[in-house]
Amino acid sequence: MKIMNIVGARPEFIQTAPVTRAIRKRHTEILVHTGQHYDDNMSAVFFRDLGISAPEINIGVGGGSHASMTGQMLMKLEQAMQEHQPDWVLVFGDTNSTIAAALAAAKIHIPVAHIEAGLRSYDRKMPEEINRVMTDHLSSILFPPTQVAVDNLKKEGITQGVHLVGDVRVDVVLDTVPRAKPRQTNLFAQTGLKSGEPFALATIHRASNTDDQVRLLAIVDAFNTLDLPVVLPVHPRLRKMMDEFGLSFSGNVRAIEPIGFLDMVALLDACTIVITDSGGLQKEAYMMKRPGVTVRDTTEWVETVTSGWNRLTEPGAFKAAVAEALRPPPAEHPDFYGAPGVCDRIVDALEVGK
Repeated sequence: MKIMNIVGARPEFIQTAPVTRAIRKRHTEILVHTGQHYDDNMSAVFFRDLGISAPEINIGVGGGSHASMTGQMLMKLEQAMQEHQPDWVLVFGDTNSTIAAALAAAKIHIPVAHIEAGLRSYDRKMPEEINRVMTDHLSSILFPPTQVAVDNLKKEGITQGVHLVGDVRVDVVLDTVPRAKPRQTNLFAQTGLKSGEPFALATIHRASNTDDQVRLLAIVDAFNTLDLPVVLPVHPRLRKMMDEFGLSFSGNVRAIEPIGFLDMVALLDACTIVITDSGGLQKEAYMMKRPGVTVRDTTEWVETVTSGWNRLTEPGAFKAAVAEALRPPPAEHPDFYGAPGVCDRIVDALEVGK
């Protein structure tokens, strides 16, 4: 069986590492990089850290508007699919690479398999919400990570080809944590932290937060004045908009360049709480039993909120949410995301589906 695996952005690189290994043990894989994330510290570092083979195809589409990026990907991905004629096109999550690949494959009648199917924030202002809804309705096999995601698909009439296999990041975290821990010493030295010192690990990158001057000012002010240090890998979009708005961090914020996944997991393992607007980091924080504060008013990972381990906040209520997160966490930590072996179960389903 020949599987074309499409990746292009940080969340996809992280998830594809164990999926690629599972596929290549049993089948032929063609790994395609769209180029959506192309800087070394947003792309190549993940391939190095996670041991992902170099892509067989790199179509080199990066930057531009949503329409421009998606349109260029559509044309180039269609050419690659027609040339290689895969049995499956495999996509992840909700990026522009995801929807472009799903559209290109569906139009030329190549079946699509969607990992992380069924996620819904019910916020159509998020480009990711549009991408994930459309991809689900174009897919022949869907791999929802949770029962909530299965139920979301059912509400939309999608019941065929749905396989509740668990979340790929279960396999990712299991593999990564032991390799990441030794990196903590260097990271503490880089950020000026002492081993065991409480700190918040933060990421902010969504346009809804970075491109709104009032919101971003409130976020930066909150970071600057929190009662515990903040370690913040600075996303290129955040840096650009802070420069444009004339904002700066105080000494409380240990701003560092974007980091690879192993370094992020090392910091996540050591931190006290997580503050983010990232979907993936919300879930990784939950898996590693770190309380979270999500700077959004909706989330696709609703179970992290309903279980009490994560809380949604607007910038104005930021400090109150952090104070709540610093209280003792809930006694219960439900196993929402399944058992290890997720990637093997995905390949099993693809074999049966074909």
